[in-house]
Amino acid sequence: MPLAFVLINAEIGSENAVLAELKKIENVKEANVVYGVYDIIAKVEADTMDKLKAMVTWRVRRLDKVRSTLTMIVVEGS
Repeated sequence: MPLAFVLINAEIGSENAVLAELKKIENVKEANVVYGVYDIIAKVEADTMDKLKAMVTWRVRRLDKVRSTLTMIVVEGS
């Protein structure tokens, strides 16, 4: 099953609001606010690679107050 980790930069002060919206998305299996270059990391899973790409492009990246993302698609996992 295709899996990706999406690193998200949010507008200043909106991290918790973005986190709450992420958690409402069915394919987002986990999301956390983090310290560092990015504000939030989300674990996104889908049935196919096309669905995964669509989920990140049309749902995660389009959330209000998301400034930028970096998607890392998992090649091999544990």
